[in-house]
Amino acid sequence: MTIRPLTGDGSPPVEGAYPQAVEVTGPTRWLYLSGQIPVAPDGSLATDFIGQCEQVWDNIETQLTAVGMTLDNLVKVTTFLSDRQYALENREVRVRRLAGRQPALTVIVTGIFDEAWLVEIEAVAAA
Repeated sequence: MTIRPLTGDGSPPVEGAYPQAVEVTGPTRWLYLSGQIPVAPDGSLATDFIGQCEQVWDNIETQLTAVGMTLDNLVKVTTFLSDRQYALENREVRVRRLAGRQPALTVIVTGIFDEAWLVEIEAVAAA
């Protein structure tokens, strides 16, 4: 299987490290992750955005590990922020956690199911 980030000629400039598209060829398995919430396995919830965002990424990695995948397998990530004020912190955490990996990305500012949650992330992975 090959995962190839790409940005076609004539694409608009983007802020942050992400491609305009991701081409996946030859996958044998797909994993669709439900929205991962910022709640720890013990039920605790960080009160700050960075803590919540880190927990969401931990939860994503837990689901990937359960099927023998890693962050290398991510092809699409959709992030839901409760407020646009978290955009830069979200980018900082995402860039650090992805460490050069480039899945297709979408960030949506919206209300989230639980008002205490500041971020939720769903994803698609391929292997």
